[in-house]
Amino acid sequence: MKRLFPALLLVIGFGAAISAHAEKADATKPTNVEANQMEYDDVKQINTFIGNVVLTRGSILMKSNKMVVTQDPDGHQFVVMYAAPGTLASFRQKRDGGPDQWVDGQGERIEYDDKTEIMKLFSKARMRRLENGKVTDEVNGEYISYDTRAEFFTVHNTASGDSKPGAGRIKAIIQPRADTTKAK
Repeated sequence: MKRLFPALLLVIGFGAAISAHAEKADATKPTNVEANQMEYDDVKQINTFIGNVVLTRGSILMKSNKMVVTQDPDGHQFVVMYAAPGTLASFRQKRDGGPDQWVDGQGERIEYDDKTEIMKLFSKARMRRLENGKVTDEVNGEYISYDTRAEFFTVHNTASGDSKPGAGRIKAIIQPRADTTKAK
C-alpha cells in the first residue's frame, strides 16, 4: 500500500503530457480515480483499475473500461487504457493559450509512455484539437502515434503502426485559421 500513492501520482503524467501546451494548472490539482475494482501488485509494480474507469485531474478527463499502470525500476510509468467491446477509451484536456482550447482522443486501446512522452492510439483512433467548441484539426486512422513534446503525430492505416496498401485510408481535416495579422 505504501507505493500505491506514487503509482497513482505517476498515472497523472499520462494526462498531463497529452499536449506540450496542456493546461499548466492541472499539475497542481488532485487526481481522482474511480473504478469498480482496483488491484495493486507491489512486487511487480502493476496497478490495475477495472470497470468504468474515470480519471480526473483539473481539466484532464480519461475514461476506459480498464487501465493498467506499470512502473520500471527508474520510476517511469507505462499506462494502457482498454475500451470495453464496442466502445472506445478516451481522453480530454484543456490546453493553455486561450479560454476554450482542448485536445481529445479516442481508441480501442490507448498507451502512454511517460519516459518518451509518446502516446499511441490503436484501432478506430481519433485525435482532435478544439477551439471555442469547434474542431480545428482532426485525424483518424487505425493507429496514431503522438509525440507530446514535439507536438508531432503520425497516422497509419493499420493498428500495427505500419501503413499497408489496401488496408484502408487515414483521414485528416485541417480547418482554415483566422488571419490574426489583419487590422480590425
